[in-house]
Amino acid sequence: MPDQHSTLRARRRAETQRTVQAHAVRLFTERGFDATTVADVADAAGVSPMTVYRHFPTKEDLVLADANVGLVADGIAATPANLPLTHRIGSALVDSAAQLSSGDVHDPGSNRRFLLARLQLMIATPALRARHLDNHYALQQSIVGALTGESPDPDTVFRAQAAAGACLAAMHTALVRWAEDDGRTDLPDLIAQALAAAFGDDAIGSPTRG
Repeated sequence: MPDQHSTLRARRRAETQRTVQAHAVRLFTERGFDATTVADVADAAGVSPMTVYRHFPTKEDLVLADANVGLVADGIAATPANLPLTHRIGSALVDSAAQLSSGDVHDPGSNRRFLLARLQLMIATPALRARHLDNHYALQQSIVGALTGESPDPDTVFRAQAAAGACLAAMHTALVRWAEDDGRTDLPDLIAQALAAAFGDDAIGSPTRG
């Protein structure tokens, strides 16, 4: 059936992306971002350079591409619309961090170790720090869209943009601290602490994660 074929293709595509990105992050960590070529990544992953570029249009995307945009937008959509904007955004950021940082930081195959390696590369590599701004903007726009819908008025958009920008700044502070601590602390808790420092102790209300 066409739907089954589409699902299978999507699954294979996602598996290829994960494999390529895992090899890329490993090589960048071992050899350095600038010293590692896309051809090196392709060879390690057992695919062609064209396949790498099909999934990751730029070398920087091999580190920066993640599922955070979709996770946060879905999390916001699941929150009651009558809650304060920072509460809705903050809760979604904490919950998405819990999913992306699961597992043992000492396990090379865990989500936690993978996210930590990517963050440390981003902090240490000027080209990645510059491109991170693009990702930051894309996440902010996704948050605004989840909060305001398809036809919002300009004032509503402005308030959502301000709230999203402030929450993302707090999250970024927590991410840097977590990377500097080599992942020894709990990332969702760090983000919650950063949000509380910015907006007060009840910034995200009661924890929503298990």
